[in-house]
Amino acid sequence: MNSVLRVVIADDERPARSFLAAMLRGFDDVKLIGEASNGAEAIELIERERPDLALLDLQMPEIDGLSGMRLLKKSRMPLVAFVTAYDEYAVRAFELNAVDYLLKPVDRARLREALNRAQERLERAELRMEAVSRVDAAAESYEEATRPPILERIPIRQKDEIVIVPVKEIASVVAEGELLRLTTERNETYTLSYRLKDLEARLDPARFVRLGRGALANVEMLRRVSSMPGGTYVVTMSNGQQLAVSRIQGRILREHLLKL
Repeated sequence: MNSVLRVVIADDERPARSFLAAMLRGFDDVKLIGEASNGAEAIELIERERPDLALLDLQMPEIDGLSGMRLLKKSRMPLVAFVTAYDEYAVRAFELNAVDYLLKPVDRARLREALNRAQERLERAELRMEAVSRVDAAAESYEEATRPPILERIPIRQKDEIVIVPVKEIASVVAEGELLRLTTERNETYTLSYRLKDLEARLDPARFVRLGRGALANVEMLRRVSSMPGGTYVVTMSNGQQLAVSRIQGRILREHLLKL
């Protein structure tokens, strides 16, 4: 039997993270071995520390809890319990697929139940493998339930007129403060007041790939991917535009786009 459960937590809200950390430190059979403030940090922390259990906030910048788990190598997947404010679609997906979750604000007794379940699954290999495999199924259920209609064109207001920009002609979308800058294959640029994450949810995931916290690129217009120091990349688009790629998103490019 595992005497001490090694746990990491990830939440982009410091108060929520501190609250959960303090609660975990109150259990004698738990060792908190790391904290992350976003999905990218969570992936690096999990791969480095190899915890028994990860308590992950469902909604985090750039890479959310579900997406982060799908980027991990299966051999390094810990047991997972998602922490979330009430979200009927998430709750339904987690319950349907028997994936553990905790609702904010986290209750100590409910946290104890999740820790006990993790211990039981660690003691029985077949239960552990089953729990790990259910995360992908939960992600698919959640995404299917929350996916809005895919946009085919985007209306852009310019002074006294509205310009209709076909999505298939957009090369990149880059966040600049509170605005988004859309660049087309002909290097036309448009400004849109919208959140990047919200627009990303309305775009075809087979057509647009996230390059980092602040940029999306049309995969059909990617022409070159150049390695940079520190494991990052720079992509060159068909219109000559160059965009930086974060290390974590670089992994997605390598695994899904740069293989024959």
